[in-house]
Formats: sequence, structure tokens, C-alpha cells
Amino acid sequence: MTDPAHNQTARNQTAVEYDCIISGGGPAGIVAGLLLARGGVKVVVLEKHTDFFRDFRGDTIHPSTLRLLDELGLYHEFARITHRKVTNISLIGDDGQDYILGDLSRLNTAHPFMTIAPQWDFLNLLAKAGEHEPGFDLRMGVEMTSLIWDGDRVIGVRVQTSDGETELRAPLVVAADGRWSKARDEAQLSMRELRSTIDVWWFRIDTTAQLDDTIAPRAKGGNVFVAIPRDGHVQMARLIPKGEDARFREQGIGSLRAAVAETFPALADDLEALELDDVKLLDVRRNEAKRWFVDGLLCIGDSAHAMSPLGGVGVNLAVQDGVATAHLLAKSLRSGYVPTRELRRVQRRRMLTTKAVELLQGGIHAMIEPVVHNGGAIRPPKPVVWLLTTFPALTVIPARILGMGITAEHAPDFARGQPKRI
Repeated sequence: MTDPAHNQTARNQTAVEYDCIISGGGPAGIVAGLLLARGGVKVVVLEKHTDFFRDFRGDTIHPSTLRLLDELGLYHEFARITHRKVTNISLIGDDGQDYILGDLSRLNTAHPFMTIAPQWDFLNLLAKAGEHEPGFDLRMGVEMTSLIWDGDRVIGVRVQTSDGETELRAPLVVAADGRWSKARDEAQLSMRELRSTIDVWWFRIDTTAQLDDTIAPRAKGGNVFVAIPRDGHVQMARLIPKGEDARFREQGIGSLRAAVAETFPALADDLEALELDDVKLLDVRRNEAKRWFVDGLLCIGDSAHAMSPLGGVGVNLAVQDGVATAHLLAKSLRSGYVPTRELRRVQRRRMLTTKAVELLQGGIHAMIEPVVHNGGAIRPPKPVVWLLTTFPALTVIPARILGMGITAEHAPDFARGQPKRI
């Protein structure tokens, strides 16, 4: 991890100083940056893309995040974004039966539902809120290229800008740069891989057809899809066996169009424009860093624990990580020094919810993966169906875990604000 040549370069160059550097402008990074800035921390968020507009990102905003927006005084602005409400976490079998696993409407919260809203609109909302904070610096089109080390401690990052490479220094670097995190890999934080035998094809279908407001996986004729309705189009995910992308592409576009039409008849007249070049592969990874930190570096969001897209929970776990980071570390960051024990506190605080979500996602994968590989219908185990239908109030348990988390993450007092136009 130590790089003496780079350390010498760092000593010889003038580097920009911050209290905290965040690599990655996704949900975890933007939320952590905004909250820290409201807490008096001078923070810079580095986002390698020049905008947030990317089709294939998580669009589900869960009740925990809606509550956070309330606490930040931003919910009324979020409500202006075109979105759809979903109240159930469910699976749809080959027979069309809707198996409700979690009933969000039973949650004791002001917003007992999740929304389907474009992630770029959500991130733009948070970024605009950050513009009102003197300590918030969002740099788009700027990518971290490597960490700067002083012995075994991270003291900053090198970044690539349109003007060349420069250095930024801070007592803490937060890696929120996703499942392929450069910072995590350079720090040699080992990963524990969890079982996943599926990948996902992502594509969109332009349509005016009205589909149900749901993100439930749907099986028909041996095909498994998830449809995310938006205004003017549907974001579609097809679940395929892991490593089988080339074989499915060899079947041709006609096979994909037929599978979509069979599963979603309302879309049958809108498939002529769909081509295989429009289909993007998502390599589904479920993993977790055994340790989320080294001295001077903390991983959060997907860089610490990559989740499957099933259940749409990744965005909200990342947001909660960002809230916990701001809540636990703002005071130390203002003082200019963050002890490693405080980084360990963030991981410990977030671990219970992370493990619980991993367990639930593992159960969902166990129900869906056999159908993806062998066909048939999606059916939860009979004891689970009996329990949840006989005692429907129990559906609040998975709803609580996926929708709110076990450890409640509220905005710190220093970050709360009154609703205002931004």
C-alpha cells in the first residue's frame, strides 16, 4: 500500500486541502457529502461522469430515504419529480399470482411506500441542495486515479481532470465509488463473495402502455423479467443464468421480443424498435468487504457491500451508510483527525442491517434462480406462504428490514432543515 515515490511527489507538490474527500457521486457519496457540509465539514465529492444521467441505475427510493428527505427539508421538492408509488415487495408467479412478502403500508412512517423515480433526478435534487452549503464542493467529470499514502495511512487522492492530474488532501477519504471500487482495491480490502447464479439484461422499451406499479419479478414460460414503469417507456430487466450472455444473444432479437411479449402482452406492439445492441449486461455481484476501512479510508455503499438489484434496496442501503458516516464522523472531521476506531464504529453500526438484507436477498435468489435456470413458476416455500397469508401482519417484518433497515438512520440535528425551494 505504501508508495514512497508517490509520497515524495505529494511532499513536493501543493495539494488542495479538505476535511473530507468522497470518491463517487452516487447516493452514498452525495448524501454523505451534503450532510457533512451541513455539519460544518469542508467536503469535496468527486464524480467521474459529467452528469448523473444513466439509464441503468437503481430507481427505487424506499421509506427510509423518503423520511430522510423529510428531515432534510427536501421532500416537497422530491414530490415534484415524476414518480410512482409501490406498497408491496412481492413476487409474481407463472400463474399470475402475486405473492406479497413485505407490506410497506404497515410501516409506522409518514411515507409507507417506496417510489420509482429516476435516480438522476434524485441525485440532482441533492446536488442542488448542496449548492446552498459553503463547505460542499461537487466536482463532475473528475475521477480519482489513486490514493496518496503516508506509510500505512491514506492522506488524500490523485485525480484526473480536464486540465491534467492534481492532488487533494484530507484527514479522511470516503470510497463511494461502487462495486468496482478503485480505492477499496488499492487498499487491498478483501471481499467475501455471496452466492449469485444470475446476471441481468438491462434495456428500455418506449411505450405508452400502462403497467402495474410494481418491481416484482414476473415469470412466464420459463422467462423471468422485472419491469420498472416510467413516463413514456419501461425499464426492463431480464434475469439470465450467470455467464450466459453470449448464448442468449445467439438466440437473436426475435427470441427476446417473443419472451417480452409473452410475459407482458401490453408491450407486444412496442417491440419492433428493440435491438440486441440496446441490451446491456449487468454482472450481478453480491459481496461484502470483510473490513470497510484502513487508516484514513472508509468504504460505504456498493464499495463496501454490493447488492443484487432484486428488491431495489441498494440505493437505500447506500443512503443509510452515508447518513451514518455523517452522524458518526462529522465532529472528528471538523477537528482534523479521524481515529480508526471511529471508522470501525461506522461498519459496526451498519453491519446488522447489511447482514439482514443479505439474508433476505439470499432467500429471494433461492426462489428465483431455479426458475431462471430450469423454468417453472416462482413460488415461495409453502411454509412461508402459509405463515404470511395466515398472519398477514408478519409481512411488516421483511418490509421493515428492506424498507427502513434495522438500525434507524435519521438525519443528524445539524443537517436538518426547513422545506424550501431549491
